[in-house]
Amino acid sequence: MSDLLKSEIEREVNENTILVYGKGTKDAPRCGFTLETIEFFDRFGYPYEVIDVLENMPKREALADLTDWPTLPKVFIKGKFYGDTDVLGPMADKGELQTVLAEAFGKDVEPKTTINLRG
Repeated sequence: MSDLLKSEIEREVNENTILVYGKGTKDAPRCGFTLETIEFFDRFGYPYEVIDVLENMPKREALADLTDWPTLPKVFIKGKFYGDTDVLGPMADKGELQTVLAEAFGKDVEPKTTINLRG
């Protein structure tokens, strides 16, 4: 991975408390898993960003190498890689994710109505 690409990813991760690398954007997701992740974070009420890496193979490969996670989306919270909703969903069910988010933002935010995406 080039130093320039590594620096770009580090900057993006550091500039966003919650960052999702996915296929498409918040307004125009281009795969069901990215849409699921957007809907997942929408219910928590915290700001987050989605960066589209669908057509940027060098960045996708760099992210896969960096995280040892081959698929998209990839979620970072306060600079730490968490995986995707397969990991975050169970964390939310146990209340662990809410604690992580409150600590990341330094405050509690009243979550929106929960929608069970796996039901």
